[in-house]
Amino acid sequence: MPALTLREVLALDPVRASEPELLAGEAALDRPVRWVHSSEVYEGANFLDGGELLLTNGFGLTDTAAETRRRYVRELAARGASGLAVEIGRSLPTMPPEVTDEARRLGLPLLALHRVVPFVRITEAANRAIVARGLSGRSVVRPWGDDHTAALLADLADRAALNQPEVEARSALSGFHPGPGARLIGVSVHGTRDVTAVDRAVRLLGGASVLRAAFPGDVLALLALPGAVSGDPVRAVQEAFRTAAEPGQTVAVGHVVDAGSGWLRWSDTLRAARTTLELALTVPAAEPAAPEGPLVTSARALALERELTRGGVDANRDRLARLVQHALGPLLAWEAAHPSDLVRTLEVHLRHGCSPTRTAALLHIGRQSLYQRLERIESLLGLEIDDPDLLGELLAAVCAHRVVRGMGAAQVRGLRTVA
Repeated sequence: MPALTLREVLALDPVRASEPELLAGEAALDRPVRWVHSSEVYEGANFLDGGELLLTNGFGLTDTAAETRRRYVRELAARGASGLAVEIGRSLPTMPPEVTDEARRLGLPLLALHRVVPFVRITEAANRAIVARGLSGRSVVRPWGDDHTAALLADLADRAALNQPEVEARSALSGFHPGPGARLIGVSVHGTRDVTAVDRAVRLLGGASVLRAAFPGDVLALLALPGAVSGDPVRAVQEAFRTAAEPGQTVAVGHVVDAGSGWLRWSDTLRAARTTLELALTVPAAEPAAPEGPLVTSARALALERELTRGGVDANRDRLARLVQHALGPLLAWEAAHPSDLVRTLEVHLRHGCSPTRTAALLHIGRQSLYQRLERIESLLGLEIDDPDLLGELLAAVCAHRVVRGMGAAQVRGLRTVA
């Protein structure tokens, strides 16, 4: 399918609203438009690569000599611009005759825009249409062929070089239209090549829309929850997947981002979901898992694990080992010689605010047994574990211990590690 032409750009609603008048270049209306830019700088031609329609309010053309204006038009034509559109009425009361004359001489389409329409509205509409036309007319050269949704999700998760109009156009092509105030959450599902679990979760959430596709390692999805929905979006998504996912599947939920915050934030929540999934698969869980059903976790639930492995697991291996040995050395030496569960007991206790009742219930032991374990831990470490000054160091150390254990297990099983 051919590229979008200048004639088709002029038919877009925001352009028509500006009441454009064609003053020159009628024979070139069917030339392709590669992109639409706006610039108030007289040297705007220097930023063009060819095929662009340039929008300007004419400020750079005021108070300049006639020959300077002619040279401006010549430079645009030399750069291969597809046209020049000038807003008339504010900075520039009328189109300078020498601009019109030079544009006619060179065959450069020249438009006078007689009504003020924010250029951002024109550029967004035009560039979305340009991207959509390009995508609908070519095959995506990726492992998933012409699956536009999979290609977009992969580009976002890989943080490929994109821009906001392109992302929005490609999303629209896939039927994904986050409404005003919508909140986006990335989700990664392991243990299936089927998107059924995602679709079931979306139905349970009610009013949500989704981009989703299956990949060799997981199913990746970007959910859009209406902004009017109250409550915690992450918790709502987790609960939906606890019902929708199958036993044996692992689901990782990213963090919440505003749909209007830009494509880099869209990328962030998808990348967080994938990183969290990798940790969930390679690092032993901090607490006993439910005996049945899927494992559903979130980026915030594994926030400490993600921070400890930032920059890659291998890059942090030695640092984490030193942290563990410094804080937990005597405890690990005891566990090597005596069958016990002291490190895990310490972590569960710290994660639940040092509550004996909650810790004993999660470990399925009596309170008296828990007190004996805690006394043994304090005796071996020579400190009081509920000392506020120690909580951060101890929690980081027990978490690092699980990460280090997971590294070895992942290598034995041949699993990937977080990059």
